[in-house]
Amino acid sequence: MVALNLDAPMHGADDEYERLMGRSGPTVSIMIPTLNEAGNLPYVLNTIPSWVDEVVIVDGRSSDDTLRIAKVLRPDIRIVTELRPGKGIAMQTGFEACKGDYIIALDADGSMDGAEIPRFREALDAGAEYVKGTRFGKGGGSGDITALRRFGDGGICLLIRILFGGRYTDATYGYIAIRKDCVSRLGIDTDGFEVETLIGIRAARAGLRTAEVPCFEAIRIHGTSNLNAMKDGLRIFRTIVKERFRRKLRAS
Repeated sequence: MVALNLDAPMHGADDEYERLMGRSGPTVSIMIPTLNEAGNLPYVLNTIPSWVDEVVIVDGRSSDDTLRIAKVLRPDIRIVTELRPGKGIAMQTGFEACKGDYIIALDADGSMDGAEIPRFREALDAGAEYVKGTRFGKGGGSGDITALRRFGDGGICLLIRILFGGRYTDATYGYIAIRKDCVSRLGIDTDGFEVETLIGIRAARAGLRTAEVPCFEAIRIHGTSNLNAMKDGLRIFRTIVKERFRRKLRAS
């Protein structure tokens, strides 16, 4: 992995950032997987900066008002319905559907702050091809993670460093960004929450220029998470073992 040592401060206002960066640069897509997130979308969508070119929701057949609320709050939003279950499937579909030069993925539960999006864009503008949000690096934090999950994440980071050379401080956080032309080099082929770890491994194996930016993870606003620490932890471990013996993807 080629790491970029970036200190990416967050700008205080959208208009100031737009003045500095201009509208002639790369286009930005925001990709949000959803499943019954009607109570959280008003917060999530309202934190997305105005200069974002496209917002794509990948919905797993929500049974609440998720899609109606999304359209009311943002009439230009693109909605892609995914009939197959799983976050990994949603990430595959979303990356394919997004049209922007930069794709930034965040969760719909309100735990990720859209006001941190400029940090990801700045890192990509500075030359990164893959940008990882970190709760545990300098400037990051979490109001939600348990001690067990924190310990497990540290172990996963160690394994990724030993086996694949990926120097991450946070292996399981899903706030990420990637250049559109690098998506094919990830070859995402998993369907569960282990997708975040797999993406980090594949980015390291592909030699993508990588940066981490600090993020703060808040507590989910409404609803209950589908994450199961033990079950999904085992899936992550199996993914790491499988990946260790997998052939390296060829660059497309």
